[in-house]
Amino acid sequence: MAKQKKSAELVNANKEIAFQDQEKEKRAAELVIANKELAFQNNEKEKRAAELIIANKELAFQNNEKEKRAAELVIANKELVFQNNEKEKRETLNKELEAVSYSARLASQYSLSLIEASRDPLFTISPKGKITDLNQASVRVTGLSREKLIGTDFFDYFTDPDKARKGYQEVFAKGFVADYPLTVRDHNQTDVLFNGSVYKDDRGNVIGAVVVARDITEQKRIEKELIEAKVFAELATEIAEEAKRKAESATVIAEDAVKAKQQFLSNMSHEIRTPMNAIIGFTKVVLKTDLTAKQKEYLTAIKMSGDALIVLINDILDLAKVDAGKMTFVHTPFKLALSISAMLHLFETKIQEKNLELIKEYDNKIPEVLVGDPVRLHQIILNLVSNAVKFTTQGKITVSVRLLDENEEIATLEFAVKDTGIGIPENKIEKIFENFQQATSGTSRLYGGTGLGLAIVKQLVEPQGGSIKVKSKIDEGSTFSFILPFQKTKIEPELEIEPIELDTEIKHIKILVVEDIALNQLLMKTLLDDFGFEREIVANGRLAIEKLQTNSYDIILMDLQMPEMNGFEATEYIRNKMNSKVPIIALTADVTTVDLAKCKAVGMNDYIAKPVDEKLLYNKIIGLVKKPANMKTNVDKEHTDNKPKYTDLHYLMHRTKSDPKLMMEMISLYLEQTPPLISAMKESLKTKDWKSLYAAVHKMIPSFSIVGISTDFENMAKKVQEYASIQKQIDEIPAMVLQLETVCTQACKELEQEFNTIKNTKI
Repeated sequence: MAKQKKSAELVNANKEIAFQDQEKEKRAAELVIANKELAFQNNEKEKRAAELIIANKELAFQNNEKEKRAAELVIANKELVFQNNEKEKRETLNKELEAVSYSARLASQYSLSLIEASRDPLFTISPKGKITDLNQASVRVTGLSREKLIGTDFFDYFTDPDKARKGYQEVFAKGFVADYPLTVRDHNQTDVLFNGSVYKDDRGNVIGAVVVARDITEQKRIEKELIEAKVFAELATEIAEEAKRKAESATVIAEDAVKAKQQFLSNMSHEIRTPMNAIIGFTKVVLKTDLTAKQKEYLTAIKMSGDALIVLINDILDLAKVDAGKMTFVHTPFKLALSISAMLHLFETKIQEKNLELIKEYDNKIPEVLVGDPVRLHQIILNLVSNAVKFTTQGKITVSVRLLDENEEIATLEFAVKDTGIGIPENKIEKIFENFQQATSGTSRLYGGTGLGLAIVKQLVEPQGGSIKVKSKIDEGSTFSFILPFQKTKIEPELEIEPIELDTEIKHIKILVVEDIALNQLLMKTLLDDFGFEREIVANGRLAIEKLQTNSYDIILMDLQMPEMNGFEATEYIRNKMNSKVPIIALTADVTTVDLAKCKAVGMNDYIAKPVDEKLLYNKIIGLVKKPANMKTNVDKEHTDNKPKYTDLHYLMHRTKSDPKLMMEMISLYLEQTPPLISAMKESLKTKDWKSLYAAVHKMIPSFSIVGISTDFENMAKKVQEYASIQKQIDEIPAMVLQLETVCTQACKELEQEFNTIKNTKI
């Protein structure tokens, strides 16, 4: 019954484990539970192993006891032999029946003492199987008195009489028997091991046998439990190993699923960006042409829709990078105040359209230069401000940055974006940072968006050691705030270079475009023609290599996903087989971390994401291609004479979009108005006409930034203006006026040369 019960329990356990295994297969994420179950099974196995040790010890103890009983039997046999020998010695003296009876009585008494000394049931039986004597232990086991037992058949007291009969017959046949298993027919069905040996008369005739029935009930119980423990332990081990295999398989499946998702997003990103590249690119091209108001309105709507789709794609890719653990953060010096101002400028038009007020509160105690990831910080703030603008129809939006804590190495800042918008229901606040969650079911319908922005914000803040929270009231507004630590530094950040805009001097650039999509080919042709560059277009990497074997190019624009030979393979061949150092810019519709790392690994110099931003493309091309020697201007000659150059026309080119006619008009205007202002400045200082001095300098200052004169001289002019406003003679004024005269006079000479260069180039 106990075995059946154990078996039933084991069956139930197996069913339960099978059920758990099925659940694990359904839920790969519950790998932790499987591991706990494995740990539990291992603990059970250790318990069973401990029980096995105890059982072995008990078995060893029983064996020792058996050896002791066997030794006692040997001693008894020896004693019987001794008595028989003694009897033989006295046989010559008294061969009469009295002598025999006397010896028999002695033997009987000795045997009785041995029998009673045994704690196990012990019988003496005749060759016919009749019980001739027994000890008190036999009475206790059978429950019958000595008188009732003597003379009865020995085998009748066992559950299997035939087996018992064979046992005692074996004793008389062999002279002994050892560990013969039988079960006593008592209320406990006691299991015993039957051990016995014959004894003889003084003539060597076998007259009976002494048998001992050792109770092995406890030993069998331990043995049974030991076997069950072994079986259970082995089964548990198999189950645990199977669970481990399934868990490992589930892990592999989960990892494969993540990889598949990444591949899917990568492919979808490319497939979506490819047509979007053409749509947005050609929309920009058409917007530059002469259009009616309605046409411009419609095309602007198309471009806005395309931009919205690109934002959605970027959100999904950012989320994918977070899920894959591939969101990376850089640590670079940057000026926070400038970054905040630049970001908020992006919202000026939208805020004006909605008649909102934008307030910036910046703590002046914040260190000027910090070390962190300015791009990710921009992404966080842009998401929060964008939400504030989206959900606010009247009132104001306040963006504040304050210093929370500071030590020698770290400055901890709190950023907050507060609006007077629609607010968030209290029961939705905890969910808005989850993927694809918005405050209400109608939010997406009324205001647009995917519900990814805040989820990405949280994933950008927390990995940098920060935290984010929100306070909100319906119809009163919301405040999103986050805390981030930044390292402090004395290193000056690198200045951001303004994108170069259509430098009219740079025309002789030959570009190889490697792109398989016809629409994208046409778009690149249009853009490069507008830049004034030479270009050749091929449809895949293999054709590009053929072109490079017979032609030379200043730069290659390489798409990544193409038939026959993709961009990675082509670049690797160009770098390793052809040993070419020609600059290569990747054109990629998939801006995941994996592809960008691979671009760098195969030897690409830079990348640009589709849809292509024409300004960024132009800037990257110019940045990688050096100016030809024959295009140096007369200003370059001045540099060879070690004369300083005070003007920089990059800003003017940016503002005029490098339109030669407009640039010439601007330079001409500066050359016309500046000499009279220089003369007025000198004369007013000489006559101490502070009002005229103030007016002359005031008119000069705006032109400094237009022609690229350093801000140091602009600040100098402002000081002169300040001193003139208080109408007081200051010792520094004459020197500063003289310096300004020198700078502006030299600037006029430089601009005359630039004017002539542009004029000649135009002709």
